[in-house]
Amino acid sequence: MIAQTIETVVVTSRPPDPLGNAAFSVVRLRAGELNTSAQLDVALEQVPGLSLFRRNSSLSANPSTQGVSLRSIAPSAAGRALVTLDGVPQNDPFGGWVIWSSLPSEALSGAEIVRGAGAGPYGSGALTGVITLEEASGDGLNGDVSGGALGFRRLAAAGGWQWGRVSLFGSASAESSDGWIPVSPTQRGATDDAVTLDARNASLRAEYEPSAGTLIAAHVGAYEEMRQSGLVGTHSKADGLTASLTVAHAVKGDALGWRLQAWMRQSGFMQTSAAIAAGRAFTTLSDDQYATPALGWGGNAALRGTFAALDWEVGLDARAARGNSHEHYAYISGAFTQNRVSGGGSFVGGLYAEAARHAGPWLLTLGLRADTWSATNGHLVQNALSSGAVTLDQRWPSRSGILPTARGGIRRDFSSGLYLRTAAYEGFRVPSLNELYRPFRLGNNVTEANAALVPEQLYGVEIGIGNSSGALTWDLTAFWNQLHGAITNVTISHGPGNFPDAGFVPAGGLLIQRQNVGDIDAPGLEGDMRYTMDGIALRAAFDVLDQRVHGGVMAPQLTGKRPAQAPRTTVTGGFDAPLGGGWSVSTDVRYESARYADDNNMLRLGAAVIVGAKLYWAVSDNVVLYVAGDNLLNTRVATTESADGVVNYDAPRTITAGLSIKTSP
Repeated sequence: MIAQTIETVVVTSRPPDPLGNAAFSVVRLRAGELNTSAQLDVALEQVPGLSLFRRNSSLSANPSTQGVSLRSIAPSAAGRALVTLDGVPQNDPFGGWVIWSSLPSEALSGAEIVRGAGAGPYGSGALTGVITLEEASGDGLNGDVSGGALGFRRLAAAGGWQWGRVSLFGSASAESSDGWIPVSPTQRGATDDAVTLDARNASLRAEYEPSAGTLIAAHVGAYEEMRQSGLVGTHSKADGLTASLTVAHAVKGDALGWRLQAWMRQSGFMQTSAAIAAGRAFTTLSDDQYATPALGWGGNAALRGTFAALDWEVGLDARAARGNSHEHYAYISGAFTQNRVSGGGSFVGGLYAEAARHAGPWLLTLGLRADTWSATNGHLVQNALSSGAVTLDQRWPSRSGILPTARGGIRRDFSSGLYLRTAAYEGFRVPSLNELYRPFRLGNNVTEANAALVPEQLYGVEIGIGNSSGALTWDLTAFWNQLHGAITNVTISHGPGNFPDAGFVPAGGLLIQRQNVGDIDAPGLEGDMRYTMDGIALRAAFDVLDQRVHGGVMAPQLTGKRPAQAPRTTVTGGFDAPLGGGWSVSTDVRYESARYADDNNMLRLGAAVIVGAKLYWAVSDNVVLYVAGDNLLNTRVATTESADGVVNYDAPRTITAGLSIKTSP
C-alpha cells in the first residue's frame, strides 16, 4: 500500500503575513509577552521607540493623546503608526488615536510590529510602521482578576468554543483606577485633581468553515471608558462599536488564495476643559465638547498565488470617515455663550501589488501602491447660545490628490542562522478630521485647526544584520528616515492677548496651530537581543536617534531643534526565570533620555528609569497567583510641562496582586 500525504490547509480571520516581511525590521511578541502589563500599550513598549504621544500610559492619558508612533521619530497625538486587529484598523475615525482599554491582552495571541513606512498592503497610517494585533482562537479560557494600589481593579476573560465547522471566541474586561494627582505637591493647588479611569469592553467573533480552506468570520465589539482629567471639573468619555465581516480562502498548492473584508467603526467622544487661574487657585470651564459622533468604514480585497517561483499578491483597500465635534465654549459669567460644530469627511483608497522571490538563501521583495485621498465638506460653524444667531460660518473647498508609494528589500540567509538585509520604503498618513477642522483649548493653551494640511510622507532606507537561530538571537539595524511635511503643533504666540478666531489666551498660555512643518531627519540605530537557556529568558533592546527639524519657510524658528516629546535614546530589558517549587519571576526595565515638551525646546523633561517586576506562584497547571510592582524605584516620570513651569508626572510606585486562570480542553 502506498501511503498518501494529506495536505492540511489552515485559514484564519487574520490576514496572512505580507510576502516579503522578513526583509524589513520586524519584531514579534507572543501572547505571554503581552501579559506583562494590564495596559496593552505598556506591554508593547518592550519595543524601543514605540510610545504614545507623551510618556504616560493609557492608564492616565487623555484619549485624544493615545495615538501611537514607532521609532521615536516624532510622536503625535493622532499617532503615526497604523494599528490593526485581524486586519481591521483600530485608529479612531475622527482623531486617529487608539482606545487601548478596548484591547485586553487576554484576547490576543500575539502582535507583529513592522518598523519603517508601510507601503504594500498597509496603506495610509502606516507612516512609521504598523502594529498588527492577532486575536486568539481555539477552545479554552484565559482570565485574570487583580487589584491593588491607587484603587486599581481589573477583571478580564477570553475564551473560545468549537463545534465541528463552527467556532466562537469572546472576550470582556473591566478596569478602574482611583488614580493620582499628576502635579507634584510643591506645585499643585486647589485646581488639581486625580486622573482616574473606569473602562469596559466586550467582543464576539463567530467563524464558519463551509469547506476545507474557506472561512467566513463575523466580529463585533463595543467599548466605553470614562476619566477624570486631573483638573477640577474636567472629565472625558469615549465609546464605540466595531463590526467586520471576512471571507477568505487559503492558498493551496497552485490554487489561488483570496480574502474579502468589510468593516465599520462608530465612535463617540466628549470632554470638558478648564482654564487655570493664577496660583492654581481655581478652574473655570473653557470648553464642553459634549458630543463627537464619528463613523469610519472600509474594506479590502486581496488575491494571492505563485507564478514561476514568484509569490505574489494584488489587492485594494479603501477607508472613509466622517464626523463632527459639537462643543460649547466662551464661558462668561458662569455660563457658556457660544456653540461650535466642526468636522468634515475624508477618504483614502488604493491599489497595491507585492511580490517576493525565494532563490536559495536569497529573498527579494518589491511592493508598489497608488492611493487617492480626499478631504471634503470641511466646516466650522459657531452660533450664540442665547439667540441662535450664527457668528461664524467657515466652509473649506474639497481637496484631493494621488500618492504613489513603494517598498522593497533584499535578505540573505546563511547556514549558521546569520542574515543580512537591506530595505527602502516610503509611506504616508492623511490628516485626521480632528487635525483638519477642530480647534480646542486645553488648560490655558489654545490650539487652532488647519484645513490646509496635506498628507505627511516618510522616506527611509535601512540595513540590518542578525542571527535568527540558537539560544541567542539578535538584530542590529541602522536606518535613515525623513518625515516630510510633518504635522506639528507650532507655537504662534504667548498669552495674554486677544487673537483672531482663537479669542483670548490668558497669561501662561500659548496660541498654537497645527502646521505641515518642513522635514524631520531621523538617522538612527536600533537593536534587540534575546537569550533563552534552561527556562531562563533574557531580553534587551535599544534605539538611538538624532531627530532634527528643518522648518523651512513655514517654521524657520524650529530648524535644528528636536521634535516635541521625542527622546533620543530608549533602552529596554528584562528577564524571566523559574525559582523552583512553582515560583517564577519576571522583570522589566525601561530607560528614556530627556525630551522636550514643546516645539521650541524650552521645556525640558528629564531622563527616567522605570523598573517593574512580577512574582508568580503556580498553584496548579491552570491557576497562577502573582504580585506585581510597577515603577518600583518610585521615579518621578515627567510627562509634560506648561509654559508657566508646572510639570505633570506619570504614576508613582504601585503594587498589585492578582490571579490568572488558563484552561484548555
